Amino acid sequence: MRRTLLALLGAIGLVLVTALPANAYEPVNVVHTERVQVGPYGMTVGFSTWPIRALQSLDFTFAPDGGVDDKSGTLTTVGATGSVSRAAPLARHPRKRDVWGLDVKSLKTSGDWTFRFAITGPQGSGVGELKNLQVLEQPGPPMALSWSISSVPLIALVGFLGFVWRRTRPRLRPSAA
Repeated sequence: MRRTLLALLGAIGLVLVTALPANAYEPVNVVHTERVQVGPYGMTVGFSTWPIRALQSLDFTFAPDGGVDDKSGTLTTVGATGSVSRAAPLARHPRKRDVWGLDVKSLKTSGDWTFRFAITGPQGSGVGELKNLQVLEQPGPPMALSWSISSVPLIALVGFLGFVWRRTRPRLRPSAA
């Protein structure tokens, strides 16, 4: 009876300890900001990495003056090649809940990007743009070279397993009759 009670208390304690909120990720560290006027609303756009490089993941934060509680908004990105994304609703950043944001997002190509915002709130609706957001070339070696180098261990493993399989499979021997 005593063991059962101790095991039950241990299980309950384990559930309670693991149910507490975890600080698995660091808070968003904004290192650069830009101001955008979106109709009657001023907004601060924050970046966790500066300068921005293509294909490099970073956090974007969008903080309208007066907070996000009584407002809704959308974000449309216009790429350097002229590609336009569809308007996505602005949602709270998963690690910085008091602002809107994008978590670990990357921009696909280098060049000048435009972020187009539309906000609706108690002062009405407004549209504004953050133009000429300079995105530099991707960091590191070209993508094809990176994939080629990273696939070498997999190819070596497949070759090794094939060699071992051929060496260890049972040989068919004629039965002595």
